[in-house]
Amino acid sequence: MSDKPKVRTCLLFDGRGEDAAKFYVSLLPDSRIEDIVRPGPDGPALVVEFTLAGAPYMVLNGGPKCQHTPAASISVLTKDQAETDRLWDALLEGGGSAGRCAWLTDKFGVSWQIVPDAVPRLLGADDTAAAMRARDAMMTMGKIDIAALEAAFQKA
Repeated sequence: MSDKPKVRTCLLFDGRGEDAAKFYVSLLPDSRIEDIVRPGPDGPALVVEFTLAGAPYMVLNGGPKCQHTPAASISVLTKDQAETDRLWDALLEGGGSAGRCAWLTDKFGVSWQIVPDAVPRLLGADDTAAAMRARDAMMTMGKIDIAALEAAFQKA
């Protein structure tokens, strides 16, 4: 029996999957390329299996009909503003585009959510009025500003 994970998220690309996988594993600890399948010895990768922050993924270069959509995204829970800023900036570099409320699209067209762990803590707080203030503040943001969220939460 194989020691490979039984379930993997598969991301389809139009030829740039290996580049994407190598970029993604450079961003987070506990990430690595596991296997690259090439139809020919010098050809482009067909499949790249990788682990991203401990989660199994694979890339399949499926051709020009493969388009990414925000209906599927990679969500990363960050520990602080420095990690949030580092990932946000790295994912936007080289042609990504910022969205609202922690969402962005990277240069490969893959959607991401870069979510500080303060977001679920503040938005899920028992004080519903404070949680709503934090949510309202978040709705005005692209990249999440933890200090601004906490200030909105604390505002009386």
